[in-house]
Amino acid sequence: MSVESDSSQVESLTSGSGFPTFPVAPGYRVNVRRGPGTSYTVLRVLPLGASVGIRCQCEGTTVTGPYGTTSIWDNIGNGEFISDAYVKTGSDGYITSRCG
Repeated sequence: MSVESDSSQVESLTSGSGFPTFPVAPGYRVNVRRGPGTSYTVLRVLPLGASVGIRCQCEGTTVTGPYGTTSIWDNIGNGEFISDAYVKTGSDGYITSRCG
């Protein structure tokens, strides 16, 4: 896979979402899950260098990642969640509205 196609894939994750966009931790391919926790089904895996638009946030399973330990999960699409421990939001707390 060429670098160009990786860039297009990353771009397609964020284009036109209308939501605040944040980078995923460099060097990590993060699981996108059906709900806010590690017990939910993995729907897909984000490519290296991805950025995500955060629609809302909610509490779920506590996860430790490159940006600390948190129980906050980011909703990045319809029924798609990733742990905030892998997203560089610049905050240890909620940065947008709560889901629900």
